[in-house]
Amino acid sequence: MTDPYLLTATELRGVVARRELSCREVLEAHIERIDAVDPALNAIVTKTYELARARADDLDRNPNHHGVLAGLPIAHKDLLPTKGIRTTYGSPLYAEHVPEVDALIVERMRAAGALVVGKTNAPEFGAGSQTFNRVFGATRNPYDTTKTCGGSSGGAAVALAARMIPIADGSDTGGSLRNPAAFCNVIGFRPSPGRVPSFPGDPWSDLSTAGPMARTVDDVALLFSVLAGPDPRVPNCLPEPGSTFRSVEPVDLSKLRIAVTEDFGGLPVAGAIRETIRNLGDALASAGATVIEAAPDLADARRIFHILRASGFRRRFGPLSEAEKAELKDTIRWNLDAGLELTVADYDWVYPARAALVARVGEFFGDVDLLVGPTTQVLPFDVTTDWVRDVEGKRMSTYIEWMESCSWITVTCCPALSLPAGFRNGLPVGAQLIAPLLEDAFLLRAAKAVEAVTGYASCAPALRE
Repeated sequence: MTDPYLLTATELRGVVARRELSCREVLEAHIERIDAVDPALNAIVTKTYELARARADDLDRNPNHHGVLAGLPIAHKDLLPTKGIRTTYGSPLYAEHVPEVDALIVERMRAAGALVVGKTNAPEFGAGSQTFNRVFGATRNPYDTTKTCGGSSGGAAVALAARMIPIADGSDTGGSLRNPAAFCNVIGFRPSPGRVPSFPGDPWSDLSTAGPMARTVDDVALLFSVLAGPDPRVPNCLPEPGSTFRSVEPVDLSKLRIAVTEDFGGLPVAGAIRETIRNLGDALASAGATVIEAAPDLADARRIFHILRASGFRRRFGPLSEAEKAELKDTIRWNLDAGLELTVADYDWVYPARAALVARVGEFFGDVDLLVGPTTQVLPFDVTTDWVRDVEGKRMSTYIEWMESCSWITVTCCPALSLPAGFRNGLPVGAQLIAPLLEDAFLLRAAKAVEAVTGYASCAPALRE
């Protein structure tokens, strides 16, 4: 049999269901893989092997357990509260923090039979698409360990790409599921706001959402079926149960009108990424799709995202003491200051402006079925660089400006997914697939069709054990 850690989550489910391997055998194969390759990568920073072994043995004693994720190893992002498991948020302020409750989606994954092997590394409080912090250090890209893996779900993306786990959770504000997926040749899916409820937490902000990561669209859909669905404690949830999204049949590309853009209307984008997106557009046309060059009018997206993000930082970090604020990294303090500087006029402007943006994007999708563009504006960069200062000769004024290929899409409320699209200089490039409002199921079907055209997800990194 193929080494279990090389199998997809969907394949592992079949192996366990047919009792070809026990949950414990699947788990031990992944633990062995983690111990072999993670020291060079630093993706899984807190390990919970004994907890996972106990859970695997429980499942093996109950072979009729029909949990959707039964026997699948998983690691939770270190921003996600996990009862009894160290959760640091990548911050010295929480270096020894152990939550007393699970986040809602952790409850769902455990109930579905997932085996928690640990926590995945993230930037401090998830700020910035470069995974490093003062608690655990930097996580390295498995395709080139001198490069970053992106972020903030960087540890999750690396653990997937390096075949340490078959599925992972993540979260996304300005690209934190999509950016590391692109940098690590896996799939990161930012669903529609309200599709995955957050509890405990702020139920009113839709800028951030949890979502699934995996190596195949089928595996993304599998985990999404557990994460998604309403909860009576959380307002503004979308009503469809998670099971709605479990089975994915590819859409017929010949029936799609697809808009392809290299830059979403003027963003600076590296030439290698532009070329990759052009090649993907040609491949989709060859597969029968009607492909046009077009992008929606995303005017005001930068300011909208800046105001909403800064407002969130003000709420999150404003109540801290001055001593605690002094412990924050400089980019978080900058974003907090930006929040403190917001005016009533900013708040009066932002919500009508966002409504107008969403309406314009809706009109755009009246003429096309799917939008395809770059996930990132740059290739993976040096792991010692905290954030990108220059993109194609244009100076970046803030630590979030180089991520606008994702953050501009965030404020449209459209579901978006990063899919492996190719390699340049040995480094992965991701394509961002964007669907109309609430069309999460269609986006998964479209992604599965595009996945069949590209085939790059099977290109694993060459790692020495």
